[in-house]
Amino acid sequence: MIILTLVTTGFVSVAPAQTSLPAYPKVTGYVGIIHPIVTFSKDGTHTNFDGAYVGGLPTGINIWKSSGIGFSFEVVPFIRAADGTSKMNNLLFHPGLLLSLGHGFVLASRAAFETSGRYGVTPVLNKTIIKKKDYSYYIALPVPARFGNNQPAAIGVGFQFGIAF
Repeated sequence: MIILTLVTTGFVSVAPAQTSLPAYPKVTGYVGIIHPIVTFSKDGTHTNFDGAYVGGLPTGINIWKSSGIGFSFEVVPFIRAADGTSKMNNLLFHPGLLLSLGHGFVLASRAAFETSGRYGVTPVLNKTIIKKKDYSYYIALPVPARFGNNQPAAIGVGFQFGIAF
């Protein structure tokens, strides 16, 4: 009787419908193609396609802690083609922090460890350009800074595109 009285007098409120919010942590993956464009060092400027072509195939896993921050681990084998032959000449291990900037932009602040003996950092600005229900296409601008292995410090710019799922 007390419950009926409370319901009819409005003291018990009806729970609102639940909205589906993304569950975190959220795991996503991606694959892409990276084209280094230019590298600057004290030895001069080197552009891709200048005597050889180098391209990479980044593959990674992102673990989003929330909608604003996450962790990413990327592995990138680089292929070098020159004089009619090609070979894998470097493997890059690329862990980093992800920061959502809104409007489809993400800043990845990556550490870089290469099998060539080089190391450094790579800030990467990513932009989702097409978003579908189960996947999205992205473009990215990596700016690698590399040191070590008895070579001069270098900074470069590249172009990356791919699909995330």
